[in-house]
Amino acid sequence: MKNNLFRLVFLGLTLTALTLSVACGGKNKGSNAVLQIRGSDTMLQLSTAWAEAFMQAHGDVQIAVTGGGSGTGIAAMINGTIDIANASRKIKDKEIEEAKANGVNPIEHVVAKDGISVVVNPANPVNELSMAQIKDIYTGKITNWKDVGGRDAKITLAARDNSSGTYAFFQKHVLMKEDYSADALNLQSNSAIVEEVVSNENAIGYIGLGYLVDAGNKVKAVAVDGVKPDNQSVASGEYKIARGLQMYTNGEPKGLAKAFLEFITSQEGQKIVTKEGFVPIK
Repeated sequence: MKNNLFRLVFLGLTLTALTLSVACGGKNKGSNAVLQIRGSDTMLQLSTAWAEAFMQAHGDVQIAVTGGGSGTGIAAMINGTIDIANASRKIKDKEIEEAKANGVNPIEHVVAKDGISVVVNPANPVNELSMAQIKDIYTGKITNWKDVGGRDAKITLAARDNSSGTYAFFQKHVLMKEDYSADALNLQSNSAIVEEVVSNENAIGYIGLGYLVDAGNKVKAVAVDGVKPDNQSVASGEYKIARGLQMYTNGEPKGLAKAFLEFITSQEGQKIVTKEGFVPIK
C-alpha cells in the first residue's frame, strides 16, 4: 500500500478517462473497454493495485475504482451504474430482495481475507483486550482506560460510518448486534481512524489488516483474547475478528469483468493481496 500520492493521481486520471469514454457513447465504444468498480473503502487501495497491474498488461482497458463504502457499492450494482461492487461484508438479505426486484442477480466472489485490527496509540500501555471488553468499550459500558488496565483517562471511540461494511461487520461480530455508543466518532475511512489514533493517546479504533501494515509503528494493534492480528493468525482462523473481502457482479461475470476477476484470483493477483498487507485466498 505504497505510493499513495501516485495512486490518487492515477485514480483521478482514470476517472477522467472514464468520463470521456462514457460521454462518447458508453463502456465499450472505440478501442477502450471500461470497467467500473465501487464500494468498500477497505478494498480501495487493494482494488486500485489490481487495476494498475491489469491495465499495464492490457493497454486497451480502463478501470475506474472508487470507494464510498460497501453499501454504496452494492446499491450502485443494484441500480446498474457499475460493473463490480466491492464489499467488506456479505450482502444483506434486504439488498438481495432489492436486487431481485430490480432484475439483478448478485453473484459473490471472495477475493481476499482480512483481519480487523483493534488499534490504540503506541503510548497507551494497554496491549491486550478481550472480545467482551472491546464490546463493552464500543457500546459505552466501559468508558475509562483504567477499567481495562490502562491510565485514568476517558476512552475516545473511533468507528467507521454506517455505510461502511467494516462498521456493519464489527457491530454484528464484536458488538453482537448491539448499538454503538452515542459518543463514538463515525469516520469515513481506515486512514481517518489511523489519524485519530495517532493524534489522540486515549483513542481506540479498528482498521483493516492492510492498513495496519501501512501504518507501521504509528499505531499499536492490541491482542484480542491473546491473539495478535497478522497474516498467519487470520489465515488459520485463530484471530477471531476476520472476514472475507468480496466482489459482487450482476450474474456470472462476462467479458472484461470475467477477465479481471480471473486475474485477481490468479497466482499473480493473489501476490498483490499479500503485498498490500491482506491475506490471500489461496
